[in-house]
Amino acid sequence: MVKICCIGAGYVGGPTMAVIALKCPSVEVAVVDISVPRINAWNSDQLPIYEPGLDDVVKQCRGKNLFFSTDVEKHVREADIVFVSVNTPTKTRGLGAGKAADLTYWESAARMIADVSVSDKIVVEKSTVPVKTAEAIEKILTHNSKGIKFQILSNPEFLAEGTAIEDLFMPDRVLIGGRETPEGFAAVKALKDVYAQWVPEERILTTNLWSAELSKLAANAFLAQRISSVNAMSALCEATGANVSEVSYAVGKDSRIGPKFLNSSVGFGGSCFQKDILNLVYICECNGLPEVAEYWKQVIKINDYQKTRFVNRIVSSMFNTVSNKKIAVLGFAFKKDTGDTRETPAIDVCKGLLGDKARLSIYDPQVTEEQIQRDLTMNKFDWDHPLHLQPMSPTTVKQVSVVWDAYEATKDAHGICILTEWDEFKKLDFEKIFENMQKPAFVFDGRNVVDAEKLRKIGFIVYSIGKPLDQWLKDMPALA
Repeated sequence: MVKICCIGAGYVGGPTMAVIALKCPSVEVAVVDISVPRINAWNSDQLPIYEPGLDDVVKQCRGKNLFFSTDVEKHVREADIVFVSVNTPTKTRGLGAGKAADLTYWESAARMIADVSVSDKIVVEKSTVPVKTAEAIEKILTHNSKGIKFQILSNPEFLAEGTAIEDLFMPDRVLIGGRETPEGFAAVKALKDVYAQWVPEERILTTNLWSAELSKLAANAFLAQRISSVNAMSALCEATGANVSEVSYAVGKDSRIGPKFLNSSVGFGGSCFQKDILNLVYICECNGLPEVAEYWKQVIKINDYQKTRFVNRIVSSMFNTVSNKKIAVLGFAFKKDTGDTRETPAIDVCKGLLGDKARLSIYDPQVTEEQIQRDLTMNKFDWDHPLHLQPMSPTTVKQVSVVWDAYEATKDAHGICILTEWDEFKKLDFEKIFENMQKPAFVFDGRNVVDAEKLRKIGFIVYSIGKPLDQWLKDMPALA
């Protein structure tokens, strides 16, 4: 029986291993983590992450060929294949601060693998890592190997949160990179045989190590670039009276471009896009490619500009001040169907409004008050460290209340900001909401989910990103 162990029970490790266990009943899968609360949650009815379909998969396999444990060393020692799916946060100090990936957790995992191993192993990079990480890991393992042979593979994940289980069941591609040596090819084949139990062979791509590592960064950079491209257009649409939805629909009809990732919004979020682009920028700079680095930096600059522009639009529309005004924030997760708030645009929008002394009432169907308060008090990049190493939030933000109902959030509010495209926000009774708000009542739709014309008929002043502006908004231009 092949034994697989995954170090790191987070958004990548947990779902990926659960699906491998489901699809490969003859493989024993152990997911290990040093965080006791996290492993306890994986062993309970209340999983630590929300992902449609994940519950079913875990319940079918847990206790049969899927195990969650804090006994890291035992499971690593027994495994044939060890996946490493630990945090790779952006460095906040020292060489490459603000751009380079911090490989502290990766290095300690590699040293531990070398320490406890008593048999040859295949070690698989699952976390998003900078190009050439495999080489560094290989050196650590080889220098500490005590005669044991290790093969390093890169097997980046291409999951989208909210559809992760679907993506794992039917991936566009599975990418495996390894050394171009007989041992390297054998290791690639061993991992390929696991995936081949449910993924068609033509979708399993094999490359060298560096191509696999770089493909992950490149894929995320290309996707983020599309979002920044359409968001840049949204600003031009507002200035000219064009409608960004019509423009992106027309552009997406070109088969060379296609329609995906062309929805204008308040900005992209999630754990990977910004981090991976910063990483790409740093790698380009280290390799003497400043022009390439500068090109990719612009993708993040436009994303930051979009969030700032949104906050400025809110403040300028409301008589240039939101001081002591109640603003309802609908949605805090970075996108629908996930409780993940990592790098969500809502953080910067809320901080911008709080900077102007607004009072915020926040509602998100999947995000807890504790998480929202943590996000609003944490420093940049702190979120990407394991929970027990994150600074504890010393205070809560007084001007923020978190409620469990959209109608409660909007009661007596001056304005509503929609920051996540949850389906339930499209079905709200806006007439009832309008009656209970201060007048003039504003809706700032950061996800283009509401029918702006319908809301205007009710009496709202509506701002939808990239759409023709209300006369009111034209009369009160946002200062960039």
